Amino acid sequence: MPELPEVETIVRDLRIKVLNRTFIDVWTDTPKIIKKPGSFEDFQRKLKGKKIKKVWRRAKNIILELSDGYSLLIHQKLTGHLLAGNWELLMQKWQPLQIGPLEERVNLYIHLMFWLTGDLMLALSDLRKFAKVELWDTSELKNSKGFKELGPEPLNFSFNLRKFKKIIKNKKGKIKQVLMDQKVIAGIGNIYSDEALWRAKIHPLKTASQLNNQELKKLYKSIKIVLKKGIKLRGESISDFRDLQGKKGSFDIERKVYQREGEKCSHCGGIIKRLKIGGRSAHYCSSCQPIR
Repeated sequence: MPELPEVETIVRDLRIKVLNRTFIDVWTDTPKIIKKPGSFEDFQRKLKGKKIKKVWRRAKNIILELSDGYSLLIHQKLTGHLLAGNWELLMQKWQPLQIGPLEERVNLYIHLMFWLTGDLMLALSDLRKFAKVELWDTSELKNSKGFKELGPEPLNFSFNLRKFKKIIKNKKGKIKQVLMDQKVIAGIGNIYSDEALWRAKIHPLKTASQLNNQELKKLYKSIKIVLKKGIKLRGESISDFRDLQGKKGSFDIERKVYQREGEKCSHCGGIIKRLKIGGRSAHYCSSCQPIR
């Protein structure tokens, strides 16, 4: 699933591509993607003619703030990613008119298409059709239970070491699970929790509340470092994620442990191992990240 760096990459691209454009129409072959309002026809009717005034991110959610007090929320989920360009529908399949990355197979599972002013189309490619699209009243969205329950943004200036320590010290779960809990910290998932824990030399099974001050300080810095690198390198594309142009992100050059089971640690030469925590995988170096 795209995490904070991948979603932030899309948001920054959207600000360049779609700001001040207006929705002309929308198409889907998978109405279940539209979660709000109740029907695709209602969604289509309300979206037409709305101008994109602002694009921002909250946790893993992309929000396009629109005219008339509306906001379009898109959560890309497991295999979804937004694409910008131009396509034509041939034999019930969308084919890009541009030669290049949009032709890659992973970019061809288009189940939602928007037409915007200025001869631009915005597509959602989603192999497994798990993505979520919602049209909200903006004030209701910002005050919704789902948004209010989200944890702080780890790259915000207000997210300082003292606040991080206070949050983590109260958690009794395994640190890997705590980092991925969106109600604790927003935007971190499997990839960047593995990478931050490796950099901080903390075993993923350690209980969060038992981390000492030195470990918490290292982890705090590590989270900031890996997320900023992820954004700078435009995300991780080991799976389905692609940017708005259909291109892969470059974080793979920085990936130290995530999905490197059986390989040697780049720091000490120890073997990277994998374990399961609550149905999710965790990757760690058996030498650099002792359980003690």
